[in-house]
Amino acid sequence: MLTIEQMVLKAREDGASDIHLIYSLPPKYRRDGQLEDMSPEPLSESDCIYYAKELAKTDAMYELFDRTGELDAAETFAGNRCRIHIFKQQGMPSVALRLLSDTIPRLETLGLPPAAMNLPGLHKGIVLVTGETGSGKSTTLAALLDYINHTKKCHIVTLEDPVEYLYKPDKAAINQREVGKDTKDFASGLRASLREDPNVILIGEMRDRETIETAITAAETGHLVFGTLHTGSASDAVDRIVQVFPEAMQTQIRLQLSMVLQAVITQQLLPKPAGGRVLACEMMVVTDAIRNLIRNGNTPQIVNAISTSAAIGGQTMDQALVKLIKSGMVTKETAMQYAHEPEYVRKNA
Repeated sequence: MLTIEQMVLKAREDGASDIHLIYSLPPKYRRDGQLEDMSPEPLSESDCIYYAKELAKTDAMYELFDRTGELDAAETFAGNRCRIHIFKQQGMPSVALRLLSDTIPRLETLGLPPAAMNLPGLHKGIVLVTGETGSGKSTTLAALLDYINHTKKCHIVTLEDPVEYLYKPDKAAINQREVGKDTKDFASGLRASLREDPNVILIGEMRDRETIETAITAAETGHLVFGTLHTGSASDAVDRIVQVFPEAMQTQIRLQLSMVLQAVITQQLLPKPAGGRVLACEMMVVTDAIRNLIRNGNTPQIVNAISTSAAIGGQTMDQALVKLIKSGMVTKETAMQYAHEPEYVRKNA
């Protein structure tokens, strides 16, 4: 039976991003977006319990997992920091383990639109990074914050579940708070952060009404707030935020959001023809026209506003996909699978 250290080492050497340990299946890892077996032997019940106990670290944490059915953590194995999620399925422990980069990548190396380089220079407002699980949101946020760390004398407070990338303070003072360990939940930690004299606040996930409401308040009072949502476009992100609130409050929230939202980055990772993956990125830079659309609830028109905002760095996801096809980074067939409007991509690539 492979140890966790051996699996992480093998996954890193083979360029895998995630490891999955599931009862009755061989250990698997994800390479270039696809799951592959790491070894031929299926995992037994005792194997799964052993791995869960090892990753939980203490009897108390394993008992918490056994009682609640899930546990989040972060740990270093084989010199590689990993995000750990232990959960139950059909009564058996399962593990999803995400390998994190040893170092925070430089912002300019990620393949983001050039306008993203302007985001660390903002002094207040909300910047959202959205996309499905595994689309690189955490990496983009870490690169944005680390750029600020190396360029501004400021105070950064992060709220994460769990803490993933570890920053080495440079010009900035940085406090990284882990939900469940350093604070009860995102909403509590965010409320407390406003008493901690921050300039920049990172919210690992804007999950609920209270967290979103406090984030808007923080932006209104002069803080720069970065957060994530699991949405597939900038307009979906706006709708998701507004729909968290009761209908009677939505007009007011649209008004407030239109005033503080600065940009939305939406990400997808696409397989390249020769292996590996490449970032496709929608970039919404909030203009006066987009503020009016948000305020008036005309979110379906946002994509048109983004498509005509190239002069200030905006681009839709489909425009990004066309660029990737023309640069040879992805095939037309692959891009059309990830497109919002495949016909647009087919005609313009």
